[in-house]
Amino acid sequence: MLVNIVDLNDIRGLFDFVLRPPRTCEDYWSEFRHCKSLSNRFHHYYTFGTHPTCEQWKEDYGNCKEWEKSHSSQAKEALRESEGSRVAEQRKFTPVWELRKEPPRDWHMPLNQGKDS
Repeated sequence: MLVNIVDLNDIRGLFDFVLRPPRTCEDYWSEFRHCKSLSNRFHHYYTFGTHPTCEQWKEDYGNCKEWEKSHSSQAKEALRESEGSRVAEQRKFTPVWELRKEPPRDWHMPLNQGKDS
């Protein structure tokens, strides 16, 4: 007779994943404070020409606190959607250059030798 043995740590890890937010609530608050900081606003304006929108971090913090306090399924889904869109936003950038499949033919030669100037 075969018996499935389930590791208790696996079950605890699963419950932690289901019952806790993807990040700690302090992480969301810290990201919001960083987003609102003068140095970040200056950097974002210099880089992108616009001021950063920080309200999503504040909303995520509120949803996180609500999820921890009352285990609200709406807050849980809002956080998961927000994290999913954040990950999708990070992945949508195209690479700056095309990745090589193999090294250049003359990779073993010293620089500036064998090339016409």
